[in-house]
Amino acid sequence: MPLPTDMKKNPVFKIALAAILCAQALALGWLEGLLPPLPMLPPGAKPGFSNIITMFAAGSLGLPWALTVAVIKGAFAFVTRGFTASLMSLSGGILSAVAMWLLLKTARKKLGLMGISMICAICHNAGQLAAAALITGTAKIVYYSPALIVFGLLTGAVTGIVFRAVMPALEKQKKFLFK
Repeated sequence: MPLPTDMKKNPVFKIALAAILCAQALALGWLEGLLPPLPMLPPGAKPGFSNIITMFAAGSLGLPWALTVAVIKGAFAFVTRGFTASLMSLSGGILSAVAMWLLLKTARKKLGLMGISMICAICHNAGQLAAAALITGTAKIVYYSPALIVFGLLTGAVTGIVFRAVMPALEKQKKFLFK
């Protein structure tokens, strides 16, 4: 996922790719919002497909751009669903983006994309639990964590599989943009 040499020299290329990735993450997040709640899943649980784009940004552009994607997603949540949704999106998105970047740099070969995706899904849920504890003013929200860990492992595995499948298209997009 490293950038071509000419792209490293010109920051406009990174900005253009980051803008495209932000648009893709917003589109995926919006589409996820259209999915009906599934029975037996935690309330508000979503697959997290827009995190595929954040992970690609973390691997291709680096941490600042992955954080930018996460913040843009949080701003979109604020505009479309309000403050609470934005806080939940930001807390989970920022924590998981940092984890993505660190794991892609240090443990990609050992964990693989699916393993990293699973860990980052749990990090995302942990960030959201912390935000929920802040909003509700109670630490009892941690009793919800076992369900979120199981759900995070499942959705992280699915997201990792999908990420691996769409990686060639994302790489092709990057190469097309930067011939």
